[in-house]
Amino acid sequence: MSDEADDRDPGLFGPASVTWQMHGDPMMWIAGVRALYLQALHPRAVRGVMINSDFRKDAWGRLLRTANFVGTISYGTAEAAERAGARVRRIHRLLGVDDPELLLWVHCAEVDSYLDVLRRSGFPLTDAQADRYVDEHRTSARLVGLDAAAVPATRAALAGYFAAVRPELAAGDDARVVDDFLRRPPVHTLLVPARELIWRRVAALAYHALPPYAHELYGRPAPPPARVTRRLAATGTALRCVPSRLRWQLPPGHILKAMARLGPAGRPAPYKLRRQAAILDGPGRA
Repeated sequence: MSDEADDRDPGLFGPASVTWQMHGDPMMWIAGVRALYLQALHPRAVRGVMINSDFRKDAWGRLLRTANFVGTISYGTAEAAERAGARVRRIHRLLGVDDPELLLWVHCAEVDSYLDVLRRSGFPLTDAQADRYVDEHRTSARLVGLDAAAVPATRAALAGYFAAVRPELAAGDDARVVDDFLRRPPVHTLLVPARELIWRRVAALAYHALPPYAHELYGRPAPPPARVTRRLAATGTALRCVPSRLRWQLPPGHILKAMARLGPAGRPAPYKLRRQAAILDGPGRA
């Protein structure tokens, strides 16, 4: 690909997608923590992470690498996204964690968490756009090694998947390790006050945003869903007051690089979803 063509490359999703607008929202960080809580409830999936990765020694690094991957496939060029996907597939093969059943669980937990947290926090999505988002992420499922045709393409299909897998879920010892880390992650002594003041609130909100069956499995209660939704909305309003160019420094510059590559059209903004009628054309693109 020439440098000129690369400069215009919108990537795998592009500025007209729901993904492009959603993934620039600061509530994605809380949604990501919710996804970790949910993913840990699949005993075989979380066991594979514990055995084959350095989660205990480098949990922060793992979280940042995951955020970097999401940023790359969302806002990077198509070539960069494909390279990132190939790297993930290679690592999965080397570690023996490329079981399609487990990859599908991880994928669905992420998509459900991103969609649930952002919508409840006030990010404006119609039902049709929400379905479109689920469908778009069959592309990300392909990147990690799944057959896109076997991945849920609508919210109804996603709900059906969770209903089917529910009997397999449990909060075993490995899930408790993840829970303990998320509630009180190891940090430098100087950062302990920030952890207690900020991080514990973030982790608690992410946990509270889980579905009720997850609270039952973990054995820790949560406020009523309506109260959690109000807290998500208040947090979303506060975080969206932080200047976007400051927020978009993490993951490291993906959105800013996309804006530099594509110009004003590359700026994520929720209002664009209301102006792009074409985005309501329903599932089937992936």
